[in-house]
Amino acid sequence: MEYTIMVNFKMYREASGARAVELARHLQRAQEETGIKFVAIPSTLDLLKVSEAVDIDVYAQHADPVKFGAHTGSISIEALADAGIPGLLINHSEKRLKLADIGWLVSEARRLGMTSVVCTNDDSVSKAAAALEPTYVAMEPPELIGGDVSVSKAKPDVVRRTVEAVRAISPRVHVLIGAGVKNAEDVRIGKELGAVGILVASGVVKARDPFSAAMDLASGFL
Repeated sequence: MEYTIMVNFKMYREASGARAVELARHLQRAQEETGIKFVAIPSTLDLLKVSEAVDIDVYAQHADPVKFGAHTGSISIEALADAGIPGLLINHSEKRLKLADIGWLVSEARRLGMTSVVCTNDDSVSKAAAALEPTYVAMEPPELIGGDVSVSKAKPDVVRRTVEAVRAISPRVHVLIGAGVKNAEDVRIGKELGAVGILVASGVVKARDPFSAAMDLASGFL
């Protein structure tokens, strides 16, 4: 089993511009030292710069449900693929989409050979998302995002039900958890509940020492 830690840079000042590249290099070093897969997810402004600077996967935070054409201000999944971006988040709690648009993006990602990570907020929505067969379902209760209590501790039953529901729909879809995940114990509990990875943001991005924070999270999978 390949365990994965995806780090969403959001639009935090601590992970923008040159600091985005520095953070991604910390993640690459953590991957090299632990063997746990790390994925950097910088803002669109920093996406290509980060992708060119490191040898780990770099995903987009979002794509709009549009093809090439007259779509001022939109982000095309085809343009991401053409730029060599191998994956993307879909339907993050801070960038919600309609179900039809989620389905279209998942289908396009599959056609383009990209990894799709559909964000959900509970087990019932995760079950619906799994039917679309993305690569991952990332379950994050929005009320816990950025907080001090992890989903694996606050809502272990929801994590367990999410894993069971997704597996029942499609064993090819993997489950990530996020929201409040900040240390190895949070990760270990999530692993025991059946998650194959985590989606984190402030726990690494805003850490005093991001590399040490990344290493601590990785130790929960070892």
